Amino acid sequence: MSSAIAVTDASFEQDVLKSDIPVLVDFWAPWCGPCRMVAPVVEEVAALYEGKIKVFKLNTDENPAVAGQYGIRSIPTLMIFKDGQRVDVVVGAVPKTTLVSTIDRHVPED
Repeated sequence: MSSAIAVTDASFEQDVLKSDIPVLVDFWAPWCGPCRMVAPVVEEVAALYEGKIKVFKLNTDENPAVAGQYGIRSIPTLMIFKDGQRVDVVVGAVPKTTLVSTIDRHVPED
């Protein structure tokens, strides 16, 4: 089963921007309550879209450069990247249905 993988300031370009498939990045921090609420949803989505998207988690406390670059003001923030570009953003602890419908706009049908 696939699950979200940690990404860092150092690996962000290679893992996310140069990915050949869409990428969901969960910007979070250990002290953030809503981040803990959305974490299981992110894991479910990682399993649901295995092979179609990559799912990464970026700890904003440990990786301030990328968080700053994308203007992360509140967490959790979930961003979808495609071909090196940010194509969608979901802010806050959203239900799985919201996240799935957002991802579906960027993932090709089977």
